Amino acid sequence: MTSKDETIGFHKGSLTTLAKEQQELARMLQIVQQLMQMHIKALKDLGIDLEKEAKKDLDEKMK
Repeated sequence: MTSKDETIGFHKGSLTTLAKEQQELARMLQIVQQLMQMHIKALKDLGIDLEKEAKKDLDEKMK
């Protein structure tokens, strides 16, 4: 049997690990969002309006 202190330590350690994983995931999401914005801007600079294309696609699906 494990003692109450060991169980508490296990849960605290788990929370610490999960909090670090959550921070890393947030950092990764920020990087992905920055890369997506970079590609959106590059397409816009090339004359491609993704919002306009998405609206056009949606309008065609609604017909």
